[in-house]
Amino acid sequence: MTLEQLRIFVAVAERQHVTAAARALNLTQSAVSNALAALEERHAIHLFDRVGRGVVLNENGRVFLGEAQAVLARARLAETTLADLGGLRRGRLAVFASQTIAGYWLPEQLVRFHERHPAVELDVQVGNTREVAQAVLDGAAELGFVEGELDHPLLEQQDVGQDRLVILVHPSHAWANGKRLLGHDLSLAVWVMREQGSGTRSSLEAALTAAGCDPSALLVAMTLPSNEAVLSAVQAGAGVTALSEHVARSALAAGQLAAARYKLPERRFHMLRHRDRYSSRAADALVAAIGETENQAGSPDLERERSLVQGRPVRSRTPCD
Repeated sequence: MTLEQLRIFVAVAERQHVTAAARALNLTQSAVSNALAALEERHAIHLFDRVGRGVVLNENGRVFLGEAQAVLARARLAETTLADLGGLRRGRLAVFASQTIAGYWLPEQLVRFHERHPAVELDVQVGNTREVAQAVLDGAAELGFVEGELDHPLLEQQDVGQDRLVILVHPSHAWANGKRLLGHDLSLAVWVMREQGSGTRSSLEAALTAAGCDPSALLVAMTLPSNEAVLSAVQAGAGVTALSEHVARSALAAGQLAAARYKLPERRFHMLRHRDRYSSRAADALVAAIGETENQAGSPDLERERSLVQGRPVRSRTPCD
């Protein structure tokens, strides 16, 4: 049974006339007759009584008519749904982002997307970098956003933004005096860190390794699962930490924390997509919205903002001894 056969059956049943139905469907009379005959033969049942030169819907046909009309209505709804999805008049987009990106960078991008496509539901989940990558691999999220780079053959990565880690201390800490730190200073401090698998921790460890420092030599007093928990611990004097400049901004402005004078390198935000999965129009539209602001990264305004976060002009990093 095909939708075309159902369409022909309904047209004939509603008009009780083959020629009239053929004219309405822009088909030949023989095409309509053959379609009806094939439908009846396929299921070994008569739907019409042939009375004289005309056709009359019988009891079987009357029962089947309601079902056929319902199927065609669902088919039309399905077609409308596809058109709506194609035109972003409805739909759903699943996004998974790391904590720093979800809390400080991504919201602006999502707002821009929602203003353009208000009927598309955005389902945003938050986790660490490892969890984001797994969600994209499993198909639980179509787009993922993480700090730093991942090495996986099925994940396509695209640069979409950037930030910088800032070393943060309590205002009473010795590092709050603005004195330039050396690499060996970092190994003497007590640290509060994000968990393994987080982009913040992996970015810090990569930066220290590149500078000749051994991250495993750091004295880690606490490992906490969120930026907020790390901030609270450092504000309470538990040790020093390194978090995104976006995360640190409010606490620095309020004088709750101070930025140590040790410049860490910039890191890139990466968008993850599965190489083998279909890319929806909703995902493409969000990527386009993000692309419109990506050129702001590294702009003079952003650099001035970073100077304010640091509390002084940005200086070059001092390598570890």
